[in-house]
Amino acid sequence: MSFNSAMILLAIIIAGGATALQAPTNARLAVALASPVNAAFMSFAIGTVALGLLAAVLHTKADLAAAKALPAWAWFGGLYGCVFVITAAWGVPRLGAALTITLMVAGQLLLSLVLDHFGALGVPRHPIGIGRLAGVALVFIGVVMVRRF
Repeated sequence: MSFNSAMILLAIIIAGGATALQAPTNARLAVALASPVNAAFMSFAIGTVALGLLAAVLHTKADLAAAKALPAWAWFGGLYGCVFVITAAWGVPRLGAALTITLMVAGQLLLSLVLDHFGALGVPRHPIGIGRLAGVALVFIGVVMVRRF
């Protein structure tokens, strides 16, 4: 594995860890703001400011012609993020961070298998095989173990 590949994998693992931090952080915010929707709104507002500052620092420039040519589904990422943040903020106080995140990862993996298998939404095709199914099954076994023990 090259240094660049290792750095990419590490960055993705760190981003995954950030989602584990995001859930209890937004859950605490939801209690203070009396609603997971209010917490998600504040979370996205802070995230929007952070992204604006990052775009300014990096001098990023959008390709408006390419943006106009996108299919409608390409604009829905923020909506999926809303579902994730609200559900995490709601779930953590009820189920705990570990079970909430484990269930979310299980759902992500299950749908990811389908997306990969069909090459949906522009992802590269990776057929469902016994190894991939076993990997997802192990995550579901992990959900049961986190829930029961």
